[in-house]
Amino acid sequence: MVKATGTKSAASGKTDQKGAGMRTRSAAETEKIRVALVERRDELQTEYDTSITELTELQRGRLDDSAGDDQADTGTKTLEREQEITLANNLLERITQVERAIDRLGEGNYGWCERCGNAIPVERLAAFPSATLCVHCKQLEERR
Repeated sequence: MVKATGTKSAASGKTDQKGAGMRTRSAAETEKIRVALVERRDELQTEYDTSITELTELQRGRLDDSAGDDQADTGTKTLEREQEITLANNLLERITQVERAIDRLGEGNYGWCERCGNAIPVERLAAFPSATLCVHCKQLEERR
């Protein structure tokens, strides 16, 4: 894994790498991660597109089927619509997270905590590939 410190050598203009003992990610490993992230983003995008299509169709159906509804029926339909919209928004947020992870991978920052700069454990990245915080920093954030 490569972590940039942000310091640049005046002679080369290249960013120095932090920690000489840290393992660098090979091009093959980086590509494997990138492919997995792109596949996940595409899956989420397909799910989002399907969700929006279904939501639109349900909304049209509700407009046609709302004659004679009482307040309870109207309230139930409104609640269901809001839940469906929330699910679609959650999918969109997850797509954004994966796209951000792809960007971080390209920048060489993937797998490093944005807050403390430490490596994010491989197990955390396996469970949540778009993680930007290590476990400790995420716990601190959730306590706030």
